[in-house]
Amino acid sequence: MAASRPQKRDPIAAARANWEKAGWGDVAQGMVAVTSVMRAHQILLARVENALRPYDLSFSRFELLRLLAFSRTGALPITKASDRLQVHVTSVTHAIRRLEADGLVQRVPHPTDGRTTLVRITELGRATVEDATLTLNERVFADIGMGADESQALVSAIETLRRNAGDF
Repeated sequence: MAASRPQKRDPIAAARANWEKAGWGDVAQGMVAVTSVMRAHQILLARVENALRPYDLSFSRFELLRLLAFSRTGALPITKASDRLQVHVTSVTHAIRRLEADGLVQRVPHPTDGRTTLVRITELGRATVEDATLTLNERVFADIGMGADESQALVSAIETLRRNAGDF
């Protein structure tokens, strides 16, 4: 959560100085990079959650609805949704339970594979995710707090990290 007022000194810069003073200067940049990404995640997630609050959606539930809305039929096997969202199937199942209780998705049997359950977006779910997407586009994605060149550099750097970690 963001502080009520900006601090005069960057706490991460202070942490770097402490790291170096403690004799860990050779890894201080790595600590700063990790801590900076974690803090940026907190800042952006707070903005996203604030934008999604009127829809009673978390970002993970929004992502599942958006994935289903983008799919050709509006339905996917639960395991395929898990793979595409890069989260464990139990996390997807938890999101489905909540979305199902709100009438935004429903579980249906696969038409040809009796072992598989599909999650399908409802009309209410489709309307909700379209409205929520417009809100996110306007309130978050249109201005993430940095210019286009900085944003592209950030994406490129994170893509390198993800690739090196075997994420794709």
